[in-house]
Amino acid sequence: MAAFLRLCGICVSLLIALSTPGVTDDSREDEGWKLNLSDLYFDADQDRDPTYDHEAFLGKGEVKTFDQLSQEEAKKRLRIIIKKIDVDRDRFVSEQELKDWVDYLHDKFIREDTDKHWADLSVDHDGKLTWPQYLLRAYGNDSEKELESRSDDFYKHRLRLEKRRWDKADQNRDSAIDRKEYLAFLHPEEVDHMKGIYVQEALENLDKDKDGFVSLEEYINDLHSPEDRKDGMDEPDWVNNERQRFSSYRDKNKDGKLDTSEVKSMIAPDNYNRAEAEAKHLIRQADINKDSKLSEDEIVKNFNIFVSSRVTHYGEALLRHEEL
Repeated sequence: MAAFLRLCGICVSLLIALSTPGVTDDSREDEGWKLNLSDLYFDADQDRDPTYDHEAFLGKGEVKTFDQLSQEEAKKRLRIIIKKIDVDRDRFVSEQELKDWVDYLHDKFIREDTDKHWADLSVDHDGKLTWPQYLLRAYGNDSEKELESRSDDFYKHRLRLEKRRWDKADQNRDSAIDRKEYLAFLHPEEVDHMKGIYVQEALENLDKDKDGFVSLEEYINDLHSPEDRKDGMDEPDWVNNERQRFSSYRDKNKDGKLDTSEVKSMIAPDNYNRAEAEAKHLIRQADINKDSKLSEDEIVKNFNIFVSSRVTHYGEALLRHEEL
């Protein structure tokens, strides 16, 4: 959850969702929905892990390591991206231009990701995909009952989640989905009528003890897993900030845990524009002379706000800037 949890306090976009539906290998690193900082709702003036902003600015679908570039080369390519954002060519990046850029990158990721998986499923010429056809192409068997009987608990759980999501995505109830409905299936965080499923999946996957709520421990462990913690190392500031946020802001009824409505407020709040909030946040962080817009020099001087060599998953916008 997730996280520009879709692009942040930018989008409930979160990479979110189940790990890609239809995975047939036996990799189980991610047994479902994963909370990502980029998927969480943030106020524009809140501090957070820089990864959040890097996803928003560079694009969450670009998966190459940014540390392949020297800082000098990265700054050079960053200047090229800045010129693309500056649509009116006034040599400044306005809040609206930054918002439009974040929206563009996010929409591009959702569109390309949906097209890729839709193509991988080899949909028939009628542009429709039935549930048995999906099972056959994704799992190698078109019988849900047979798959369940042959599967262990991991895949049984996965099949149930996917079927619930599939039924909700099939809006016209014709027992098949087209590409538009498949987008809702693959990225439920993007479609209004799927938000309930999205929130339900988030709660179920964060709720490790299955008591119907998300505790502080479950919340923090999903954002910053015990495996990520090194002996003797202090907890990162952003983790401590999230502990405080959980108690003071996310846990609205102050009962020490998050219920369904509180999870929804966290990842899919009503009347919230993530791209707008991200644009405001980036300008507040990098606007040295406080003129409510960013010059090229201000962005480059604040290089680490926008990109960083420690971010290894969202740098391809720099590596392949000519394709944007």
